[in-house]
Amino acid sequence: MGIEVGARDEESGTELSTKSRFRYNSPLVQVTLIGLVCFCCPGMFNALSGMGGGGQVDPTAANNANTALYTTFAVFGILGGGIYNILGPHLTLAAGCSTYVLYAGSFLYYNHHQHQAFAIVAGGILGIGAGLLWAGEGAIMTSYPPPNRKGTYISLFWSIFNMGGVIGGLIPFILNYHRNEAAYVNDATYIGFMCFMTAGTFLSFGILPANRVIRYDGSRCTNVKYSSVSTEAADILKLFFNWKLLLIVPAAWASNFVHSYQFNNVNGLLFNLRTRGLNNVFYWGAQMLGSIGIGYVLDFSFQSRRMRGFVRIGVVALLGSAIWGGGLANQLPYSHDHPPKKLDFKESAFAGPFVLYFSYGLLDAMFQTMVYWVIGALADDSQTLSRYSGFYKGVQSAGAAVAWQVDTNKVSLLSRLIVNWSLTTVSYPLLVFLVMLAVRDDNKTEDETVKEATVPSSNKDITTAKST
Repeated sequence: MGIEVGARDEESGTELSTKSRFRYNSPLVQVTLIGLVCFCCPGMFNALSGMGGGGQVDPTAANNANTALYTTFAVFGILGGGIYNILGPHLTLAAGCSTYVLYAGSFLYYNHHQHQAFAIVAGGILGIGAGLLWAGEGAIMTSYPPPNRKGTYISLFWSIFNMGGVIGGLIPFILNYHRNEAAYVNDATYIGFMCFMTAGTFLSFGILPANRVIRYDGSRCTNVKYSSVSTEAADILKLFFNWKLLLIVPAAWASNFVHSYQFNNVNGLLFNLRTRGLNNVFYWGAQMLGSIGIGYVLDFSFQSRRMRGFVRIGVVALLGSAIWGGGLANQLPYSHDHPPKKLDFKESAFAGPFVLYFSYGLLDAMFQTMVYWVIGALADDSQTLSRYSGFYKGVQSAGAAVAWQVDTNKVSLLSRLIVNWSLTTVSYPLLVFLVMLAVRDDNKTEDETVKEATVPSSNKDITTAKST
């Protein structure tokens, strides 16, 4: 005798089977779809940024554009969760994705006219769009999966998303392979990025709202169809006084603060143009490996969810200390005043700095997957997690805005490395404290999870029938 759980689609009224994990309205398919959206948009943006200076010889335009981007991102990252709860996934995600196309186009314009005003304005607009996209992505990635498999689903998303950086890294490497002395990428590189970003905008219309996504056990991700402006405004203000989120602030600030150093002053300063593209293939590939490995630890290493969190933080802390220690050894021989000779991937001296840059990518994925898992463990409903994710992205972007101006002002590279290392190190004990106080073991949250995620039996939208 078995139990078959069915659910009724709220718009069409048709009965839906929940037995297959590959249903269009299943968490697996929806998380995969948002992964593909991010593959095309922020994945390609990461590849563009990872080349250092947006693929230009002078990073000033890209640094100023990124400062404008992350300044508006800091605001709309926090507001984005509320906007997503009001507008739903289609309008929010499509509006966000479209701004990536404009940003890549601004550097195509810069290739010909060398005027940074367009790039800066496009960066500011992208910050608004990215705030909307990432708040929606955070809600989908942390609330759609079953509570006991959030680490696995976060890893799945992170792998698909970072494949965009891998493919995006191949674009400048292939198109500029025979330009080993070139200082900036050609037009075809930017056009290739724009094509992917446009495809991501159309894919975003395939994302279903949370109340239409049904898990394998028949529970819905949320029962709330929409929210109101007054409700979201009040709940967003409360985020700034939420002690759980305040403990995440150092980790959020550090997570993107390190990128300007890694992209411009490791990949950008140490390697020539075509090698920077190749390095990005492996940097974002390392992110895929890191997210998959840590996702296993988060979901399968121990029965206790709290213990999995402790182990995860410990693993990242140890690995992070080793990688930043290697970064210190690499940084000591050069500075802004004494820049290094540009390396090509065919030279023997390429190996050491390449392994370091690869390791930075590995650590970045493990660190951010860890933080997302902690956020996802704090709640289970889509609306709450969209606000939490938006707050995280807002603080993260504020840190990035500061970091890109730090790079523009040529602050000592050694000082920046020490600050990066210190920020990530401070975040580990705070996350341990948060997991200790706010994350319960699975068997203690099961009733709470069912209460939040399932529709009452009196609701006719969910039906359960026995079959033999």
